[in-house]
Amino acid sequence: MTTTGAHQDATGTPPRTWLWWGRRRSAVLDIGLALVSAVECSAEAVRFTAQIGASTSFGAVFGLLIGSLLVLRRQWPLAVVLVSIAITPAEMGIGMTMVGLYTLAASEVPRRIIGILSGMSLTATLIISFVAVRHDVQSSQLDDPGVWYVPIMAGFIAVGLTVPPVLLGLYVGARRRLMESLRDRADSLEQELSLLADRAEERAEWARTEERTRIAREMHDVVAHRVSLMVVHAAALQAIALKDPQKAVRNAALVGDMGRQALTELREMLGVLRAGDGGQRRTGQVPLAAVAVAAAAAAAAAAEDGGPRIADVEDLVGQSRQTGMVVELAVQGEVRAYAPEVEQTAFRVVQEALTNVHKHAAGAKVLVRLAHRESEVAMQVENGAPDAAGSAADADLPSGGNGLVGMRERVLALGGVFVSGPTDAGGFRVSAVLPHRADV
Repeated sequence: MTTTGAHQDATGTPPRTWLWWGRRRSAVLDIGLALVSAVECSAEAVRFTAQIGASTSFGAVFGLLIGSLLVLRRQWPLAVVLVSIAITPAEMGIGMTMVGLYTLAASEVPRRIIGILSGMSLTATLIISFVAVRHDVQSSQLDDPGVWYVPIMAGFIAVGLTVPPVLLGLYVGARRRLMESLRDRADSLEQELSLLADRAEERAEWARTEERTRIAREMHDVVAHRVSLMVVHAAALQAIALKDPQKAVRNAALVGDMGRQALTELREMLGVLRAGDGGQRRTGQVPLAAVAVAAAAAAAAAAEDGGPRIADVEDLVGQSRQTGMVVELAVQGEVRAYAPEVEQTAFRVVQEALTNVHKHAAGAKVLVRLAHRESEVAMQVENGAPDAAGSAADADLPSGGNGLVGMRERVLALGGVFVSGPTDAGGFRVSAVLPHRADV
């Protein structure tokens, strides 16, 4: 991840305060420039006071004070430039003028003010250079260089002393602002990456929870019905083993068949899970969201390639009849194929409803209805009041209380409607309606 200046300030040692300087080397640089400027201004002030007949000592002190003002260039660049313009007629502060203009151009002062002060400095330097060059030409013993020599040389001097510092300062200021903008952008990107990482973790946790719920629901649907029928048959087998050996043999064969079917469905589901994370297990990294999506896709493919279908409801009813339960199946409408998810969910709803009858209403009469409509398929499983003397009363089947919750989740996930509740006759009714195409 990109490490920015703000990050370093937040995690490293806080910088030491040097008045208005942010760093020690900046203070050292400005103090050094101020010393050089003070010496230059002092020498030029001594020369100027000697020319006008004033006290050279006063000129030396005045030059030192004026030149040392350059130490304030970062804090008050406007004042430094104004002072340098004011002392231009005395031919003082050439270095102070150049450094002041550079600092002013690189600062956050509006461009209009920079242009005005730069123009004033250029004009003042041009006038003083014109006077100085003409005086040198008049005092020299050379031939007359021409009319344009003095203004051209004065212009070159004025532009050379004014324009390069201003242009360099504008460039450095623009580059500094660009770097600050890039640093701010890097900080914002770092914050966004942190937010995205947090959201990705939340999505991964959500996918982990959804995957656990889906696996638990699949395990419940696959195991509960088969095992419930096996327990009922085992109880009946125990009751008739000595009275009717031939019937006991048939019940034992049914228990074996149901056990094999349960194992087959469990293998299919475990194969789906292995398909979801088999490629990542070797590297030790398993993206949970990818596992959930792959598992859901594999489950749909399993349903399409031979998983439970609505047509298998008749076999499901037959298995319940073999336990002694009275089950009636009524089918309305023209039977047709649906989306794999719809087929599997419809089968699981009927399967879980029959399992609940085995657990909670042993010996009750059951009515299973299937209705194939134009754009949907409806199913209803209704049982009468439980018979306390039923054959499954002694089976003592446990209940986890998640059957209705799992059915509701399956139906609502496909955009369907699920209703369940007791009937007036003392029984229980489970109803579900699924659209023709899954609307996940």
